[in-house]
Amino acid sequence: MNSTPSAGGPSLPQVRRLVTEIPGPLSLKHLERKKSFVADGVGTALPVFVTAAGGGVLVDVDGNSLIDLGSGIAVTSVGNAAPAVVRNVHAQVDAFTHTCFMVTPYEGYVDVCEALARLTPGEHAKKSALFNSGAEAVENAVKIARVATGKDAVVVFDHAYHGRTNLTMAMTAKNMPYKHGFGPFAGEVYRAPVSYPMRDGLSGPEAAARAIDVIDKQVGATNLACVVIEPVLGEGGFVVPAPGFLPALREWCTAHDVLLVADEIQSGFCRTGDWFACDDEGVVPDLVTSAKGIAGGLPLAAVTGRAELMDAVHAGGLGGTYGGNPIACAAALGAIEEMERGDLATRAREIEALVRRRLEALAADHPVVAEVRGRGAMMAIELCEPGTTTPDAARAAAASAYCHAHGVVTLTCGTWGNVFRFLPPLTISDELLEEAFDVVAEAFAATA
Repeated sequence: MNSTPSAGGPSLPQVRRLVTEIPGPLSLKHLERKKSFVADGVGTALPVFVTAAGGGVLVDVDGNSLIDLGSGIAVTSVGNAAPAVVRNVHAQVDAFTHTCFMVTPYEGYVDVCEALARLTPGEHAKKSALFNSGAEAVENAVKIARVATGKDAVVVFDHAYHGRTNLTMAMTAKNMPYKHGFGPFAGEVYRAPVSYPMRDGLSGPEAAARAIDVIDKQVGATNLACVVIEPVLGEGGFVVPAPGFLPALREWCTAHDVLLVADEIQSGFCRTGDWFACDDEGVVPDLVTSAKGIAGGLPLAAVTGRAELMDAVHAGGLGGTYGGNPIACAAALGAIEEMERGDLATRAREIEALVRRRLEALAADHPVVAEVRGRGAMMAIELCEPGTTTPDAARAAAASAYCHAHGVVTLTCGTWGNVFRFLPPLTISDELLEEAFDVVAEAFAATA
């Protein structure tokens, strides 16, 4: 019953090609099997079953070739089957697949931590611990902050997404589908208002003052271990805080012995046009969490921070059976090699210029587009009823469905489900991007 994968990688023809309806008959057949054996709680945005991927395309079991504007939710930034990733993974599989770093260590884990010390913001001494998922990284960052400060409280922000574990669900703002029915959640988590320029009209310093006032009144710095924030909001709608917001939070945290934790899981590793989104304003967090784009599609995550903070935790207090698996570490080293050799941070800025031009033209023609925003290859449009800030989730869903039917993989997000987000691989060609946004433009014309 299993399909045999085709050879993937950038050697795939970089074309959009539809030979059946989407989804095609073979994908529909596999979807019936999914319904029989996979829990319904595991949703699927676009039910085509992929057999090969690379560059900027995904090829399904029916032979359709789709343009990828999702990157597996910002994971395959170097593309699927990037040469250095494939080379490293093959070599590591040939050597060994697992020992558990906590039992018998291996060099690849240390190599990844060394690379993270070099690439993450700040020139101070840094150490890392490796995990499997972004949620694990965030949860462990909170553990480290609590031990290092001797304090318990955690502040997060409106529209935040930090994961699906019990603690990270408490930190996540959106109820459906992430939290609904899963409580009670972990305590000592407090929420402050984020900078959302389209909706609050505040400057960065003004928005920071508002947030700090809430923190002072509801929590108090003497009780607060850390402030955790996505430098560019991910699932919450690709909201870019107004300039000055993050620096003001950094200044307040420093003055009050509170750790600043940057959740760079979706925004990190060249995605926003810098290695990390914090780099845009020169903000240096105490702890950084990373995952998604770190390993070219393999499960790996990290907490990287000031060495003295990372060392505050007792031996054995951090870890996990699969954390920093040797194959995932090999993939990460390959992905970092691809990013550095291809200067993919610069490529992300080139993608932004192209995508922003297309989205601003779209906004000029369609009043439903309330804002074009984002940074690098992390771009979005928020859809609202024309002339208002009332979310229009139905239009976002309809436009995305049109794109899917016409061979372009798109995603929506946002607290109200009204944000159309674009996360193309950093290896995608300009030609594919232009064609993809031709389809996006058609989608808005067809759903008006």
